[in-house]
Amino acid sequence: MDFGTILDAALSQALGPQAIVFALAAIGLNIHFGYTGLLNFGQAGFMAVAAFGLAVTVVTWDLPFWLGIVVGLVGAVLLGLVLGVPTLRLRADYLAIVTIAAAEILRLVFGAVEFKDTFGGSNGLNGFVGPYQSLNPYNKGMDFQIFSFSRNDLWSITVGWTLVAVGCLIVWALMRSPWGRVLKSIREDEDAVRSLGKNVFAYKMQALVLGGLFGGIAGIFHILKQGSAVPTDFNTTFTFYAYAALLIGGAARVLGPVVGSMLFWFLISGIGSFFSQATKGSDPLLPDWIMTNTQASLVRFILLGLGLMLLMIYRPQGIFGDRREIAIDGR
Repeated sequence: MDFGTILDAALSQALGPQAIVFALAAIGLNIHFGYTGLLNFGQAGFMAVAAFGLAVTVVTWDLPFWLGIVVGLVGAVLLGLVLGVPTLRLRADYLAIVTIAAAEILRLVFGAVEFKDTFGGSNGLNGFVGPYQSLNPYNKGMDFQIFSFSRNDLWSITVGWTLVAVGCLIVWALMRSPWGRVLKSIREDEDAVRSLGKNVFAYKMQALVLGGLFGGIAGIFHILKQGSAVPTDFNTTFTFYAYAALLIGGAARVLGPVVGSMLFWFLISGIGSFFSQATKGSDPLLPDWIMTNTQASLVRFILLGLGLMLLMIYRPQGIFGDRREIAIDGR
């Protein structure tokens, strides 16, 4: 059993680009769910719209890269407006239904054969990362003994964690402002906020758009770090992984999504690497009658799911959170 390899896999994922994507997505969900009480199950849809906004602008329309980023982010804002107008005056579960349905519709549209000339079909689009990679100041990757990163990953880590830090700073500043205090009040009792003359619908809409914008940034970063925009990447699993990261770290806490995402990927990768090594070779640590090498890749999700269940039972507020922050207002 090579524990160095296990630790390398766990730390590389916990500090690498994948954790950054989910940290950015979970920051957006924190604004929605943690601070405002909005149940958005379609964060993957915001990510997909922004990602394909960039990819289509550069590859299909042959327009500048930076314009593509603007188009992608504007697309995420417009999606928030489209979803928010018919649902934010209704109960929380209507928003959940509409967002998860919209995310699936978008994923199917982007992957449809009928729109292959525009969105690339099931294979997606590539060939748009040149301007991003050309800004890379690193000449080679870095080896930190315990773990290492390639040149491109090192650049993505630099950009990604900078975006996460700026995002956390923005959320911290906004939630300490009068605007943020209104959002928290809406989460607790929106009727009381409405009785004070505040436009609850407008505040909810602003929160939905802002959180969706962070989802859009996560989607753009995701396709830049992997070099392609593939529709199947943006499935509902993406949203629920981001929720898992948020709940592990703690809702309505600035650093909750970041720490939760790092822990989530540390555990997923570390456990997966452990069972992979424990079931391979002529004399495996775990015999075939207990677990095969094929089953090893699935056990990590079973154990993580069990861990999340126990977390929700014994500490539902997560590591940094408050139990009251995760109450869902179903009105």
